[in-house]
Amino acid sequence: MDATVSERIKQDITDNQVVLFMKGTPVFPQCGFSAAVVQILTHMGVKFKGIDVLADPSLRQGIKEFSSWPTIPQLYVKGEFVGGCDIVREMYESGELQGFMQEQGVAARA
Repeated sequence: MDATVSERIKQDITDNQVVLFMKGTPVFPQCGFSAAVVQILTHMGVKFKGIDVLADPSLRQGIKEFSSWPTIPQLYVKGEFVGGCDIVREMYESGELQGFMQEQGVAARA
């Protein structure tokens, strides 16, 4: 992976409490999995930065290498990789995501 891409990813997850690397934007997701995670975060009232990996092929590949996770979207909270769509959905449905956000000091509706 390109050092510039790695530094950019580190900077984004350091500068923002919640970051979603996704296909498209929060307003206009380009895949159902990205849309599902946006919907969950929005429903919870979590402020997050969405980063469109489709706009930059090196970032699209770089985030997969950075996290050792093969798919997009990818959610980071306070610099920690949480997971992709299935993990986020399961955590949300079980109530674990709300608790996790609270533990991390991220404002969210219960």
